[in-house]
Amino acid sequence: MCGGTSGRIPGYNREMPQPLCSAFLEKIREEIERSTHLLALLPQVPLDWTPPIAGARPIGWLMGHLLECLAGFCAVLYAARARELAHFERLKALPANHLCGPEEARRRIAEYAFHIEEGMALLQDSDLARGIPTVFVPEGELLLTLLLGNLEHLINHKYQFLIYLKLAGGAAGTRDLYHFRGK
Repeated sequence: MCGGTSGRIPGYNREMPQPLCSAFLEKIREEIERSTHLLALLPQVPLDWTPPIAGARPIGWLMGHLLECLAGFCAVLYAARARELAHFERLKALPANHLCGPEEARRRIAEYAFHIEEGMALLQDSDLARGIPTVFVPEGELLLTLLLGNLEHLINHKYQFLIYLKLAGGAAGTRDLYHFRGK
């Protein structure tokens, strides 16, 4: 079951018997766990360290942007269940896309993870096919499409963080990106 019962992310403890929502939440959990794992591999570099790539942003900004990726999930969940998740409004005031150190990133990732667990626990599989109005598509996009977009955003920046780690001299590789199933 989901909703925090796996032991990976402490926090919200409500069972969620919806198989599609459960599977999606498990994937979000994996991406959060792997992102947190990568933070632990960060060598000692200043927050304003920037890799030698044209147009690159500082590594501290990237850690802050990982928070923005997770905030996106919370925004979608709030849009899907605004009445039940009214307290998510306060998350909008939290900083993201700012120079952020690894300790703050870990703490805030855990906070977002808790809220994601809470929001996902309210969903039914049938909700995934429901249209949610957005700024870009006022007539609505499927909740599943919005959640997948946020998952893609997180995965892309997790990979970017891996590249930054390697360029900063950190020991990280493919096995640090994924949760491998099976043998």
